[in-house]
Amino acid sequence: MSGSEGQKMWGGRFERPPDASFYEFERSWQFDRRMLPQELALDRAWARAIAAAGILTQDEAKQIVSALDAIESRAKSDPAWLDRSKAEDVHHFAETALIEQLGPLGAKLHTGRSRNEMVATEFRMYVKDAARDMRIVVTSLMHAVAAQAKSNLGIPMPGTTHMQHAQPLLLSHWLLGHGEAFLRDAERFASVVRSADACPLGSGALAGCAFPLDRAALARDLGFSRITCNSLDAVSDRDFALEFLFAAVTLAMHLSRLAEDMILFASPEFGFLDLPDEYSTGSSLMPQKKNPDAWELIRGKTGRIYGSLVSLLTVAKGLPSSYQRDLQEDKEPVFAAHDQAVAVTRIAAATLAATRFRESDLREAAQDPALVATEVADYLVAQGIPFRDAHEIVGKVLRACEKEGKSIREMPIQRLKEFSPVFGSELSTVLTLESALARRAVSGGTAPSAVRSALEDFSTRLKQLEENP
Repeated sequence: MSGSEGQKMWGGRFERPPDASFYEFERSWQFDRRMLPQELALDRAWARAIAAAGILTQDEAKQIVSALDAIESRAKSDPAWLDRSKAEDVHHFAETALIEQLGPLGAKLHTGRSRNEMVATEFRMYVKDAARDMRIVVTSLMHAVAAQAKSNLGIPMPGTTHMQHAQPLLLSHWLLGHGEAFLRDAERFASVVRSADACPLGSGALAGCAFPLDRAALARDLGFSRITCNSLDAVSDRDFALEFLFAAVTLAMHLSRLAEDMILFASPEFGFLDLPDEYSTGSSLMPQKKNPDAWELIRGKTGRIYGSLVSLLTVAKGLPSSYQRDLQEDKEPVFAAHDQAVAVTRIAAATLAATRFRESDLREAAQDPALVATEVADYLVAQGIPFRDAHEIVGKVLRACEKEGKSIREMPIQRLKEFSPVFGSELSTVLTLESALARRAVSGGTAPSAVRSALEDFSTRLKQLEENP
């Protein structure tokens, strides 16, 4: 270990150095180096704050800030410098680099602060940025949903419950159904930003800072809207990270559901869409295959994101008050979930945008007579029959249709009158696909007029989301 890096931030009361294998075991530089931009931003703010408190002179603060700028510049231009470092963690790396440049002046920067509050602050800064990133990529996905809904407006499809044909829908209605879930995901990430937007600096290790710092000014300097209220809670709180992971998990679940639909719709049994070449693969053996690998991987990677939430919940569940070293295990799950969630959302948006839906196959499937069974029951209700009785009558009609090998549209009126005398010739208009769709004109329904309004509303909310990041 090099001389400067061999100097720990905590070694004064120890007679012997840490065991080499333990040092490697407890190091976090390998992964928390990702927070170096947040570390250096915090260091600059701290230099200014302790200068304002009279601990540093203004000239000393300027020298420290200038040295930190140089460290950041070198880190960007010389990644190998970071790779070579044997630092314990991101804080140790920054302090070591600062002391190498400034000598004893660099060692003054840590006055009055603890790594406990530093990591809590930097992690909040990272999570705020990560949540904003997620809102941006989710927004791109919602644009793909809106574009497909607009270009396919008016195309019918069979709607299902329990994977059985239920009632006819518009394809755009189905697309916007997924879009609503993604809109909620974007709102959840906005909530994460608000949750993480409290600055712990000034909390010390657990009891608060002994120097007269202006915590509110520190918070503003780092882009926080407020300070944390309790020093003990501030150094141990990871709720904001759990909320980020929950938002990522929920997004992944919604993406997995979309992926499942798309995989089914691409199968020959459905035949509702053509998979885009750019986001599909073939078989090494069977030359005819085009596989929905993009959607399958999105569905599969959901498990990784779920695991990140469970991991952090497990770390946090039995900790006593204040900071514990267990919390070093908080960052890797968040980093991993962030990376995976960005990747799967981007691929989902691109794959959906490149997909071509088969209008003729969707229209043909939507003509299934079973999809209008509810319309027949509603027709009987309009003739004065109680719905429960109407439901029973239609069930018997459909059973007779199965036995006679006919659809309900092919049943003569006289035959239908055997089940209820109120059946009349006007029933034929009720049994059309167009009629079944048009009748669902309530707000949020699948009628063409309702879907057009829903698309306009969805686009408006999407625009508002972009205007208020």
